[in-house]
Amino acid sequence: MSISPKAGLSTIAGLAVAAAMTAAHADTETAPATGITEADVVEAQTEWGNGIVAISSVHSADGDYKKRAKEHIKSLYAYGDTAVMFKPTLAADDQFRETFDEALAYFIGKEGTEDTGFAIKGWTNVRWESNGIYTDDDSATAMGNYYFTGPDGSETKVEYTFGYVLNEDGDLVINLHHSSLPYSAG
Repeated sequence: MSISPKAGLSTIAGLAVAAAMTAAHADTETAPATGITEADVVEAQTEWGNGIVAISSVHSADGDYKKRAKEHIKSLYAYGDTAVMFKPTLAADDQFRETFDEALAYFIGKEGTEDTGFAIKGWTNVRWESNGIYTDDDSATAMGNYYFTGPDGSETKVEYTFGYVLNEDGDLVINLHHSSLPYSAG
């Protein structure tokens, strides 16, 4: 049986394509996952909540809560890496906190301002209920409710949207933080 040169080339080309597709499929099965995952976002949320509780705890123990709050912001927010859009819950006069120092004032308070220190209210727990988490290779967004447990055991429900990016060290940091109290038809 003889095969025409044209048919032989088609067969070879078809085998090459099949081999390439098989190799590509094998690579996707063994290649490690890339990009930000939902688990990364959940871990970042947990770390943020634990940081708020730690700031409250250090404050209650008359420790250096300002230092702890600075560590919290420095390790979890993208200040210094990129622009940060931060709209805290209890802010009316200075609604947006574009700088590290403005975020710090919100968390620990600043005399002569509306900032009474959100993170030093004695919070004992922060629990998250995400409505949705969107991730891709280098950013993520999460939205839902988070609940702050006060020293008396009561919970305060707050709505949130957080955006995340990877910093130059590959750490997930916050570049968007918007939170507000739920609507009340009052």
